[in-house]
Amino acid sequence: MARTQSAALDRKKLMADPIMVTTIVVLITFLTLFILYPLAILLVDSFVGDGTFGLSIFRRIFAMPTFTKAITNTLKVGFLVGILSSLIGLLFAYVEVYVRMGKFVGGLFKVVSMLPVVSPPFVLSLSMIMLFGKAGIITRFLLGIYDNSVYGFWGIVIVQTLTFFPVCYMMLKGLLKNIDPSLEEAARDMGASRWKVFTSVTLPLMLPGLGNAFLVTFIESIADFANPMIIGGSYDTLATTIYLQITGAYDKAGAAAMAVVLLCITLLMFAVQKYYLEAKTAATLTGKASRSRILIEDRSVKTPLTILCALAAGFVILMYICVPIGACFPTWGFKFFPLTGKWFSLVFTRYHGFQAFRDSFVLSLIAAPITALLSMIISYLVVKRNFRSKGFIEAVSMLAMAVPGTVLGVGYIRGFSGGIFHTGFLQGLYGTGLILIIVFVVRSLPTGTRSGISALRQIDKSIEESAYDMGADSFKVFMTVTLPLIKDSFLSGLVTAFVRSITAISAIILLVTPQFLLITVQINEFAEKGSYSLACAFATILIVITYGAVLLMNLFMKYFGTSRKLKEDK
Repeated sequence: MARTQSAALDRKKLMADPIMVTTIVVLITFLTLFILYPLAILLVDSFVGDGTFGLSIFRRIFAMPTFTKAITNTLKVGFLVGILSSLIGLLFAYVEVYVRMGKFVGGLFKVVSMLPVVSPPFVLSLSMIMLFGKAGIITRFLLGIYDNSVYGFWGIVIVQTLTFFPVCYMMLKGLLKNIDPSLEEAARDMGASRWKVFTSVTLPLMLPGLGNAFLVTFIESIADFANPMIIGGSYDTLATTIYLQITGAYDKAGAAAMAVVLLCITLLMFAVQKYYLEAKTAATLTGKASRSRILIEDRSVKTPLTILCALAAGFVILMYICVPIGACFPTWGFKFFPLTGKWFSLVFTRYHGFQAFRDSFVLSLIAAPITALLSMIISYLVVKRNFRSKGFIEAVSMLAMAVPGTVLGVGYIRGFSGGIFHTGFLQGLYGTGLILIIVFVVRSLPTGTRSGISALRQIDKSIEESAYDMGADSFKVFMTVTLPLIKDSFLSGLVTAFVRSITAISAIILLVTPQFLLITVQINEFAEKGSYSLACAFATILIVITYGAVLLMNLFMKYFGTSRKLKEDK
């Protein structure tokens, strides 16, 4: 009863605050217009694209052998990549948490976990072609193999596994750290071997988390556009088939129906991951470990596991190093030495590199603070406020996480090329830089929101109530009390949004016009043409920019972040 009265009082206070009401209305409008509306248009186009309501478009696309094969291909790749990424991620996480490692191996692990964040999503595809393709350094010039093909199913699986397993590694590392070591030590004291302890105690405790990691990777894999486009060859996936259907066959209604099929698969997996596995993980692993874990120092266990992980991490780093080296070869596939810097020069003198980097940098720089601020506002409303549409705001802002970029791109084409509901309203957005900024914001919003929610749940409500009691309005409280307390999350969201925006391709490749040149689109274009040295030159500069942004953020947080001030106060 008291809780109900308190909630009613909170709602009454909120409705009396014009700033807060305006913020909520603007947020609901933004989320509805730029997330729900494009997806709704896809559904409408799928059922009435030929002028009559029905399933005729779905029957037409399912009659296409290429589409049904693309679904099978996508699911096969997704399941295998999910399994391999989860297993490799588990191996890395187990070695870091349970085995005493040297500083060198620990440093390798940190580098591997950082590289996929700061690099474009298709960098490893370039490396795989350059190292193991028909004109690859290893296959052709070191081993003398001429009839191999790195393209197709196994090429996609290997590249996606190397790209996504660090995500599983970071997720599972946190889970393993939260397992109370006394449970495992009790089994050891009763005579169980390390393998028995792992299979009967550790693995059952983390199975929900392992399933969570698998589903996250599965969703990332089936939604991936860039890697299958570059290294897939004739092996089509749903993302590439949708792209070719709209750019090659000019079948917008068919592409919309295909996008709905892909969206249904990702939404189903996202729902299982979000509402079932995350809940089970939280119920299984509660709180921090009661005491520190005794690390494994037995050489028979430590040596093989450390060597295996070090070799895997070293191979991944080699793949990334191959990109800047490949940009220095005079002629790829024929002449590797002496190294030259001509491709970097040509990027800016002949291939409009300056415009590409300027456009990408400016658009991402505009999108990043908008995304970070919106994320913090949504987090604040979800955690600190009580109103009827709170669940709607949280659900829709997180929905973008489950929507593949290609699907979102098709939705924006169908939704805004003729204006809202083909009335001409907001048609001016289409083909402009503003719609690219909106896409960047929408794609990065879930990551920042999750970070903000986690940070805000640690702040006592009484801190803000004291400011309200002294006469401050909601805007003043948010800007002077709440935001400074979650400064680290805000800065982290800012840089994450910038990195995700400047390295994005799947959502914007269908929306970008000749008016704008974006780096990732240029890299994709040169890679498709076989101009790997130019693609590597673009990619190298992009990696330097994104890695520099992450370093600056870390330095800023180290010297000016909230955590530093808290330490000084102690």
